Amino acid sequence: MKTVVITGGTRGIGLGMARALLDRGHRVAVCGTDQERVAAVRASLPDHAIAVTADVADRTALQQLWDEANAHFGRIDIWINNAGISHDRMPLWQLPEDTARAVIGTNLLGALNGAAVAIAGMAGLGGHVWNMEGLGSDGRTVAGLATYGASKRALTYLTKALAAEVPAGVSVGLLSPGMVVTDLLTHGYRDPAELAKARRVFNILADPVETVAPWLASRALSHTRNGAHVRWLTTPKVLGRFVTAPLRRRDLFAE
Repeated sequence: MKTVVITGGTRGIGLGMARALLDRGHRVAVCGTDQERVAAVRASLPDHAIAVTADVADRTALQQLWDEANAHFGRIDIWINNAGISHDRMPLWQLPEDTARAVIGTNLLGALNGAAVAIAGMAGLGGHVWNMEGLGSDGRTVAGLATYGASKRALTYLTKALAAEVPAGVSVGLLSPGMVVTDLLTHGYRDPAELAKARRVFNILADPVETVAPWLASRALSHTRNGAHVRWLTTPKVLGRFVTAPLRRRDLFAE
């Protein structure tokens, strides 16, 4: 039995991973910023789980999350920096400063804070820290998502750098969920025609949370070597999806 902390674990793929781990008997702590959502998730989880309100941009809040989870469970084996937000697709110079700050604060500073808290707590005891990749992590650029993409590209560098400096017994790695059908996937499209075009690609390459989350959760437990890189959507899988697309006829957005 492992104890896993998942930031941003009250919705989307974070909550999906939490539920998959709990179904397998592991202990889980999740956090989110919306108090009402946190309360609702807490009420829906079994006894071997806790849910707390914490802003990942605040290192003190994440230290409190660590302390509460550690006090409740006695040990933390795996920490997953999953919390992430996006923004409307628009040129950088049109994006409001407070929006850019929020994206960088959650996606990059949040991972920095989570890694700092978790690695310090795991030193001498052992453990693994995962950072969650996203669009931009591989260097691919998309117009209108400069801030989001930059935050995820920086996250990849951060993880590789941490792998070179973690203390003995502690390891870090990258989880790459690919395209998952959450509110982040279709967020920020202001042109309906552009969204319709994007959905055609999503119907080929994307997958629901219920498909991806259990797979990632399993590998988050088993692939804990330092510098590990776990990818759901590999290049062969992408090519295979496009080849078989005419036969699959998927509609992931049907009501």
